[in-house]
Amino acid sequence: MVLEATMIVVDNSESSRNGDYVPSRWEAQSDAVNLIFSAKTQANPESSVGLMSMGGKGPEVLVTLTTDFGKVLDGIHRTKIRGSTHLATGIQIAGLALKHRQNKSQRQRIIVFTCSPIEESEKDLVKLAKRMKKNNISIDFIAFGDLEPDNTKKLEVFNENIKGGDGSHLAIIPPGPSLLSDTLVTTPILSADGVVPRGGGAEEGGAEGGGGGFEFGVDPSTDPELALALRISMEEEKARQEKEGKKDEPKGESLEGIPEENQPLLDGQGEASGSGGDKMDEDKKESSESREEKKDGDRDGDKMDTA
Repeated sequence: MVLEATMIVVDNSESSRNGDYVPSRWEAQSDAVNLIFSAKTQANPESSVGLMSMGGKGPEVLVTLTTDFGKVLDGIHRTKIRGSTHLATGIQIAGLALKHRQNKSQRQRIIVFTCSPIEESEKDLVKLAKRMKKNNISIDFIAFGDLEPDNTKKLEVFNENIKGGDGSHLAIIPPGPSLLSDTLVTTPILSADGVVPRGGGAEEGGAEGGGGGFEFGVDPSTDPELALALRISMEEEKARQEKEGKKDEPKGESLEGIPEENQPLLDGQGEASGSGGDKMDEDKKESSESREEKKDGDRDGDKMDTA
């Protein structure tokens, strides 16, 4: 899979307090961040993910590029909801963070969550998009919340000017009963990483055909330790069954034409069974007949002597 360095920019402005997305706009973003981190690192273990916010007094880098999921969780919990968004400045700072990545072979990508009005002009966004494209940075937008025509038009224009070989996507997700992350996995932003939608069924989902489309019925993004423990347990059980199967296999096949191997040595009367027993019976019969003939011969001889 693609080796990437991804900076996730979350919208922690006052608009993220709104509850039109389950359970709220901010909580929906947090859940989606967990999903994106898991998708990127599972697609390629050497990929790294960073986190920053663009609300409040100004953008803030919460977590530099890392493969440690705990740091990302800590960054989300430390984020406070306040102020308004600074979209253009946040994208520029995210671009600088990607520029200083340790592994230069990683492709650069920025994923931006936006749920509040965009204050930047369309002209400024076009200029920023061309600059990011020149630096080979792909930018994905996840637009939800305030989906006014003016907002969506600015994002569409930005997306048209930054599209490149690596792909930059725009996902517009309206409010609904589904979680933001559930809808996100159906978009090109994550579908390219092989993420299976929750509730995808047996054909698309986990190996057991249930559990909402995840293997073992556990979402690795929400409980990675449990998912790993279940996987190890399954592999150990599989190895144990294979070992027992080898023990149960017969070491050699019985030879055809030799029924003695499958017959008891003695029958119910205590005599030899099988073909060997039959032969012994015939020998006994022959010996008894010869003895009777000898006795008859002796009787005839006695009669002749008397005569």
